[in-house]
Amino acid sequence: MKNQPKKLVSSERRSAILQWLLEEGQPITGSDLARRSGVSRQVIVQDMSLLKAKGEPIFSTAQGYLYLQQQKEQRIQRLIAVQHAPEDTMDELYTFVDSGLTVIDVIIEHPIYGEITGTLRLSNRQDVNAFCDRLQQEGAYLLSQLTNGIHLHSVEADTEQQIERALQHLREKGYLVEE
Repeated sequence: MKNQPKKLVSSERRSAILQWLLEEGQPITGSDLARRSGVSRQVIVQDMSLLKAKGEPIFSTAQGYLYLQQQKEQRIQRLIAVQHAPEDTMDELYTFVDSGLTVIDVIIEHPIYGEITGTLRLSNRQDVNAFCDRLQQEGAYLLSQLTNGIHLHSVEADTEQQIERALQHLREKGYLVEE
């Protein structure tokens, strides 16, 4: 029992969670936050819901929870339409991150539910590998499988050249949807 962290009360715990997310600057898993604060993962999920409801810019990603801080310089954002088979997902995501882009999310237009968005926040091959590994471990389906492979990605980059490079590679691979 010596190595167990002190169980924090709710307000202290949520303050600590915010501090940890700010200090890390990268995603932290719910299990890690639960371990640090001495509570169950379900309590962390509830805490995250409360923090989000209070307007904290916390996003759930495949790698864990992420606190989105304002960037000093605004990055360029773009919405890109793509289509490919599920087995091409890793290659498509590598194409984005290898060009210097961050894949913020995936969006589909569902005939019943309308627009459905899934947060990704993938910035490098390690992020892509973790996402694809988790997809396989969970046996989950891609949102794009509901729309015959057609989907959108919100992306961001430091320069227009990075976006243009990604578009060119996506076009060459046949993934880019153009009019």
